[in-house]
Amino acid sequence: MKWLLVLLAVLFMAAPAMAGEDPYIAIVGLDCVAGTTNANAGNGTCPTVAVPDPLNLGQANSWYFSPKYQQFMYNENDTATFAIPASFGTFPVKNQYTRVGLAGEEMYRSMTANNQVEVCYAGTATNPGNPNSKTPAANAGFYEWYIHLPKKPSGEINIVIQCGVLKPNALAFYPKGAIELCAAETGEFIGAGLCVRDEVDPGVSPVNQIALPKITAIAYPGAYNVPFAPFHLTAFKNPSSYALTFDANGAMTNGLTSQVLDGSTNARVLLKACMDKTIVTKLPVSGQANAAGETENDLVAGDMIYVRMDVPRQNTVDIYCNAQSVRIGGVGETWN
Repeated sequence: MKWLLVLLAVLFMAAPAMAGEDPYIAIVGLDCVAGTTNANAGNGTCPTVAVPDPLNLGQANSWYFSPKYQQFMYNENDTATFAIPASFGTFPVKNQYTRVGLAGEEMYRSMTANNQVEVCYAGTATNPGNPNSKTPAANAGFYEWYIHLPKKPSGEINIVIQCGVLKPNALAFYPKGAIELCAAETGEFIGAGLCVRDEVDPGVSPVNQIALPKITAIAYPGAYNVPFAPFHLTAFKNPSSYALTFDANGAMTNGLTSQVLDGSTNARVLLKACMDKTIVTKLPVSGQANAAGETENDLVAGDMIYVRMDVPRQNTVDIYCNAQSVRIGGVGETWN
């Protein structure tokens, strides 16, 4: 009897370590900061990528990810633990808009060149921040991120966007302190003069809706999943009742609580300068139809999440984003 009790106690203590659930954070490139050791990951030290970086992946920039985040970031390409392939197939393809990544791997694209400075802080000599791509006011543009899931998600999936947003031409006048003088948000009404917000009258929305960026998010199968047709993710509106609505055939519908992220006018997002904007997407369920008429599939580690942000020509501010401006996060299983 004592032997049985000891055996049960050992199994009880060992089970959480073998099949637990913990948070994860994923970005374009290695999901860890070079030279750091993640005790939670169990995969040792994050490697230093050679310069030049043959896969153009790079690691997480330590300025963007504090130790609070780093504990949930993993070297997903580590063959001893995760072994998410850095490259899988030929999707996404490399084209003239690719700024980070090669064909078949995690990638960042932007319509404009990736040659702007980081605007959310002044930077240091050793870490000036990542190069940014700028979409100026009164111009259309787009940004795309392709990110592998490092774990099988067991809850809703967060898409977190953090970009620099300034009032028009602010960086030209205040190259070092623009964010402290001319911070902005997408969809704001700009007044006459430099760094001036135009106030609105009562009864008028302070947000210029047609100037807001639109979000598209699509799940693609990775190396470890059964092949499935890509499908758009569905976002919960926040706050809401988080109740889903369905049509007569059982497909989800857009409404007061949810919206398929299809880049439509109802999938707009308001970004504040250098602040996190979290879009909470529903955990996909195999066989569930979304509002776009597509069928969802359970996701596993290695599947690709594609996020696109389209900035309309009516944009009123200057937007600066980089390869690590979007992170995918949530709670996931230790392995598939």
